[in-house]
Amino acid sequence: MTYLTSAFARLGVPTPLVDVLAGLDITTPTPIQAATLPDSLAGRDVLGRGRTGSGKTYAFLLPVVSRLAAVPQRRRAKRPRALILAPTRELATQIEEALKPLAATAGLTSRTIFGGVSQVPQVKALAGGVDILVACPGRLLDLMGQGMVSLDEIGITVLDEADQMADMGFLPTVKRLLDRTPDDRQTVLFSATLDGDVAVLTERYQDRPVRHEVGEVEPDVT
Repeated sequence: MTYLTSAFARLGVPTPLVDVLAGLDITTPTPIQAATLPDSLAGRDVLGRGRTGSGKTYAFLLPVVSRLAAVPQRRRAKRPRALILAPTRELATQIEEALKPLAATAGLTSRTIFGGVSQVPQVKALAGGVDILVACPGRLLDLMGQGMVSLDEIGITVLDEADQMADMGFLPTVKRLLDRTPDDRQTVLFSATLDGDVAVLTERYQDRPVRHEVGEVEPDVT
C-alpha cells in the first residue's frame, strides 16, 4: 500500500474500502474527509460544514458502509439499516453511484427512492430488503404512509445538503421522518451553513455532535 493510499487507513477506513478508493484513484482525503471521518467512523454524531465539491459524499458514505459491514445482519423486508436523505433526485442519484462500489465490496445492498417516477420498482426493492436507503424526503414519507417501508431499524442517518432541504421547504417532512427513527441512531449532518433551520435540526436530532468546518474548496470533488 502506498503512503498516499494509507492516509485513509490512518483515519480508520477499513482496508477493503481503502482499496476501492484506490481503484478509483482516490488516495488523498479532502479536508472535510480528514476532519470528520475519525469521529463518524467511531459512531459519533457529526455536524460538518462543507460546500458542494468538498468531498463530503465519501465523508459520510465510508462510515455508513464501514459501520454496517462491521455488524452483519440479515436483511429484513421494508426495514433498511441506514438512511441517507438528499434534497434532489440528481443528488440522490450521484450519492448512489458513489455508494455502489463501496457497498458491493462490503456485501451490502442499496436503493434510491425519489418521486417523479413509478414507485413500483422502489417498492419491490424495499420488499426484498435493502441495507442502505438513499431517499428524497417527499417520496419516502409517501411510501411510509402506504406501509411500504419502516425506519424503526435505522442505525445511522445522514442528512446531506441540509440547508438546501430547508430552503426547499422539506424541513417539516425531514422532521417527521427522523421522528420515526430510533433515538439511539447515529446522525451525521452536512450543510453549507450550520445556522437557522439547520441549527434546529441539529439541536433536536443530534446528541452532542462533533462540529467540523472547512473553508472554500475546489469544485468537482465527490
